[in-house]
Amino acid sequence: MCGIVGYIGRGERAVDVLVDGLRRLEYRGYDSAGVAIFDDGAITVRRALGKLRNLEATLRDKPLPGSVGIGHTRWATHGKPAVRNAHPHRSGKVVIVHNGIIENYRALRAEIERAGRTIESETDTELISHLVDLRISEGADLLTAVRDACARLEGSYALAALSEGHPDHIVAAKNGGSPMILGIGEKQNFLASDIPAILPYTRQMLFLEDGEFAVLSEDGIQIIDSDNRPVEREPKPIQWDPVSAEKGGYDRFMQKEIFEQPRAIVDTIGTRVNENEDDIDLDGIEFSAEQIENLSRIYLVACGTASYACMVGKYLIEQLAGVPVEVDLASEFRYRNPILDERCIVVPVSQSGETADTLAALRQGKDSGARVLSICNVRDATIARESDDVLYTHAGPEIGVASTKAFTTQIVALYLLALKIGIARGRIGRDEARERIAELMRLPRTVERTVQLDESVRAIAQKYFHSTDFLFLGRGIMYPIALEGALKLKEISYIHAEGYAAGEMKHGPIALIDEDMPVLVIANQSSVYEKVVSNIEQVRSRDGKVIAIVSENDSEVAEKANDVIRIPDLGEYLTSIIATIPLQLLAYHIAVLKGTDVDQPRNLAKSVTVE
Repeated sequence: MCGIVGYIGRGERAVDVLVDGLRRLEYRGYDSAGVAIFDDGAITVRRALGKLRNLEATLRDKPLPGSVGIGHTRWATHGKPAVRNAHPHRSGKVVIVHNGIIENYRALRAEIERAGRTIESETDTELISHLVDLRISEGADLLTAVRDACARLEGSYALAALSEGHPDHIVAAKNGGSPMILGIGEKQNFLASDIPAILPYTRQMLFLEDGEFAVLSEDGIQIIDSDNRPVEREPKPIQWDPVSAEKGGYDRFMQKEIFEQPRAIVDTIGTRVNENEDDIDLDGIEFSAEQIENLSRIYLVACGTASYACMVGKYLIEQLAGVPVEVDLASEFRYRNPILDERCIVVPVSQSGETADTLAALRQGKDSGARVLSICNVRDATIARESDDVLYTHAGPEIGVASTKAFTTQIVALYLLALKIGIARGRIGRDEARERIAELMRLPRTVERTVQLDESVRAIAQKYFHSTDFLFLGRGIMYPIALEGALKLKEISYIHAEGYAAGEMKHGPIALIDEDMPVLVIANQSSVYEKVVSNIEQVRSRDGKVIAIVSENDSEVAEKANDVIRIPDLGEYLTSIIATIPLQLLAYHIAVLKGTDVDQPRNLAKSVTVE
């Protein structure tokens, strides 16, 4: 999602480099595109809704000369897809492109409007251009203006800036999960949000770190740290083939998508959190007092991994909103003749938005008079088009067949829905809403910490990849996470794996446990912690090998397990997402060690469009 390209130099027409680079980033997903070109003392911005070809048609009709420019492809987070919301954004003499989410967007917008400025778009990016332009109008140079503006920003960003008063350079900045790559050429230099965009022009690249700034001119690139000190960094030669380039340096798409989850979660939260009012804005999805009063039941329907997200969603909605929830496999939903009417909400959950069984369940819900509110990752997919309301996850394209970032963003969307309904019903008061929202805003950084467990999880995978069977155990909200962990392992490694509610272990699965059976137990601190410890004791007494996922400060389980994975705690609900990450990593590394096709496992398809 969202791509940035920048160029300054003598060797190429800027517009050619920008459009070519944006085309190489199309796999990331986007709904609009634009470029800003500096020529003859002025910056011209051209933007178009939809595919890149629409922008190219505009540029053919009105060519742009010039050797300095920035370009962008956008996937909507702040503001719906529209030309006025497309990047680049201009304020006065400043033009900005930006990836990421500015969390203090509302406060900054109010401040800028009080300063008498007119804001043309619904985006957070335009606010950055105003902040930079205000500083330049006070006499600051472009680098100082960008640095001062970034000091005001809370959240994640990678951005590039042009100013008509500074025609000989581009300034870039980075903070949080959004990448910024700098490319070094001969009398020409480049920037991009991903390596493939500029790989045809240079293989000498620098990687901007959090809190750093870069000044690009045709003569070179200077990096500045947060204390305004020059940074010396040797460029890295990139030796990738085209397919490797699309993978962003990762060995496989699934691995890349696991590591993209902090960014995907940031984008899915977007501006849906109204911290000033302790409320949730679901892109205009509202519940009237009458609808809330008459709401009798919510049906969550999905297939595969999405059905496990729905099981987590049931826990969230019932606990936070106090509404009865049923979770149905979409393939079974219509065949059991569910009791549906206008007092129900049917929530189809689908990554692709084209899953045949889920679409059939949606249509049955509509035929029965129920309100249909879908959760989907693909804009304008069939499920999205046929629903009354759509809550988009912003995971971006997921190439690996085994779902990772789509699953965690589906849980985020369901959490937002639970909060929205809970607040609307008066079940969640202002203080609790503030607490829940604060936890949600900490989630991306906590996931970012958790993916750093990669090497330690790989070491555990090395011990167990020869196993022929696995058992995954969890209780409460962690039960569906155990199911998802087992599914991931069987999907990509072809190892038989079962997920169970830990309390059910003695009702059958315990017969399978012996010295050859690894048992992964999710044993984070929770209200059922002692009961899970008891389950671990039962596994150990039968010589089973225990792999335990525990809270960071745990000592009791650590003494009882063969292997321990420590995860951060983020409260009763969102820790379910944190616990998912090591399960994804474990499945991935076991599959790699076994030599299976991780991205395209046998017999599976990314989007199941037949019943």
